[in-house]
Amino acid sequence: MKSASLLFSRRGFLTAAGAVGAGIGLADGAGAVAAPTPPAAMPDPQRLFGLKHPPLDTVRIGMIGMGGRGLSLLGNLLDIDHVEIKAVCDVVPDRVRRAQERVLAKGQPDPAGYPGPETDFENLCRRDDVDLVYIATPWDWHVPMAVSAMKQGKHAAIEVPAAMTLAECWELVNTAEQTRRHCLMLENCCYGELELLVLRMTHQGVLGELNHGEAGYLHEARDYLLQGSMTDNWRRRFVSKLDGNLYPTHGLGPVALYLDINGGDRFDHLVSMSSRESALSERRNALPADDPRRRERFAGGDMNTTLLKTALGRTIMVQYSLVQSRPYSRINLIAGTRGTFADYPPRLHLDGQPDEWITHLQPYHDQYGHPLWKQLQDLARKSGGHGGMDYVMNWRLIHCLREGRPLDLTVYDAAAWSSIVPLSIESVSQKSAPVAVPDFTRGAWRNQPPGPLATA
Repeated sequence: MKSASLLFSRRGFLTAAGAVGAGIGLADGAGAVAAPTPPAAMPDPQRLFGLKHPPLDTVRIGMIGMGGRGLSLLGNLLDIDHVEIKAVCDVVPDRVRRAQERVLAKGQPDPAGYPGPETDFENLCRRDDVDLVYIATPWDWHVPMAVSAMKQGKHAAIEVPAAMTLAECWELVNTAEQTRRHCLMLENCCYGELELLVLRMTHQGVLGELNHGEAGYLHEARDYLLQGSMTDNWRRRFVSKLDGNLYPTHGLGPVALYLDINGGDRFDHLVSMSSRESALSERRNALPADDPRRRERFAGGDMNTTLLKTALGRTIMVQYSLVQSRPYSRINLIAGTRGTFADYPPRLHLDGQPDEWITHLQPYHDQYGHPLWKQLQDLARKSGGHGGMDYVMNWRLIHCLREGRPLDLTVYDAAAWSSIVPLSIESVSQKSAPVAVPDFTRGAWRNQPPGPLATA
């Protein structure tokens, strides 16, 4: 564990980043690129579909990463009954203290603090009074922390993306299978009110047979990306070195659920293309002439577009940009034989309707609105977090653990959705060559029913 942690230290990142596509070789055929063969003789992955554990009266949590995102998620968890925060960890001691104060203010006992070196999270994972390790750290730490948690008998909940390399994706899958622990990626956008409405509509046949989806993360963040030094601003470390879709899951996760990816279909292959880079450099050039940031260079294009083909022949477009001047959008489009839903703004078109979008969706909320939002909307909006979706996500996680139910999302979802990061980088580097997406379920996707969220 320690060697993996050192590999992903701040100093080691730039070397590791250059190897994101390592292990991918050219396949036979017209320049196609093949994903690595999965490890042999692994346990039957069927056992992680529908994985259950004994009910927990109280879910005891150790949290790693108490920056802005971690503190926000901590607030949601503290608003949920039968949750105890037993330990908090961060490499910045002030963040640990702020988190402890927030827990105390809610009337819970003072949680243990781990403000030590970068590997201090391992001490948190070894605690015998923690059921779930909740990880809200920079991307390059997600897998070492989740693997440590699972090997110590804990469930792991990981912020997005869950992994940054194919090797890491397989490490999550293999560790979860070997330990029989839950490994959940905390994709909050799967719990948005509109996303859950559309999930119910698609699974009740409103749009007919689904054949195409569109997803994205289009979030102008140039000034944010240029804040501070390269060492302090961990997102800029990635943008400076990697060209591909570095943040696919917010848009892709909901569309994957609409299409039952890993539950009757799977991602088969992709192609990816990036535009040239100019917007972030232009903004950087406006800094004072003596600012050291003026010397930085950025690998990522202004826009990345990735096209996915599924085993059943469906298509998904996934776009990513942090630097274009445009309104925020996750696109969130799903099209079937009898209708199309498109978001930003939300609208619907169905067979037999006039040649214009339906924008008054309240009747559809009344008929198809998800029970989770009908039950939790007041609490969700009060607790907050991206309009309440963070609260709903966390409430549902705690509820499933307390009831001993399977979780909504599996380690196979975490691996498949996150694999778009390294696979898109590989395709871009190979002049947009097709790249195979590994079957992280090792064939078990063919026999799985729709996930619990679709049928709740």
